[in-house]
Amino acid sequence: MSVHVVVREVVRTDPSVLAGLAELGVSTVHEADQRRGVLDSEIRPIQAGARIAGSAVTVSCPPGDNLMIHAAVETCRPGDILVVTTTSPSTDGMIGELLATSLRAHGVIGIVTAAGIRDAAELRAMAFPVWARAINPQGTVKSSPGSVNVPVVCGGQLVHPGDAIVADDDGVVVVPRDRGAEVLEAGRARAANEDVKRAKLAAGELGVDMYGLRATLADLGVTYVDGGS
Repeated sequence: MSVHVVVREVVRTDPSVLAGLAELGVSTVHEADQRRGVLDSEIRPIQAGARIAGSAVTVSCPPGDNLMIHAAVETCRPGDILVVTTTSPSTDGMIGELLATSLRAHGVIGIVTAAGIRDAAELRAMAFPVWARAINPQGTVKSSPGSVNVPVVCGGQLVHPGDAIVADDDGVVVVPRDRGAEVLEAGRARAANEDVKRAKLAAGELGVDMYGLRATLADLGVTYVDGGS
């Protein structure tokens, strides 16, 4: 088999699981999955207010070359999120308005890339959500091979094709496909528990009491001193 491949078929995360993860959001999903899966904090949204979850279509590209992103488009299905990495660090603008238009036509709901994007204003105007390491007008060529729908490392996290990608204003988290339902259940339990805590805090209860932290403070040698003249 060639070292460079385009895998056409992907086993995707269940759509009902994706909908539930999107509702929970990145921070809750991260905590529910035992604080795993968060991509590098330098991969930031270029817009505000977007919250999505979809199955990963992964693309590995040489730096400064977006040929394989074009090759990936026909493998995309409605609800997918394109996850783009480069084989060495790069902030070149790998995706712009035209590629985003093509991706949207094939059902892609967002882009996550460890490299850069261009045409930021146009992408915002399209309301096409993007999380990227950089916004950079530096363009790319289309001349070097890579791979589509193979395991990649994006923002320090291993992403397999079909894994759940959750992205919002807090950043991006990946949940392995076979753990999605389990994480969703844990996330919903966590959200319910936070509702109880929120009500207590809103009523004036102190966090040091609610979380039982006074003993921790004492064990660490923290003392309270009454001030005054």
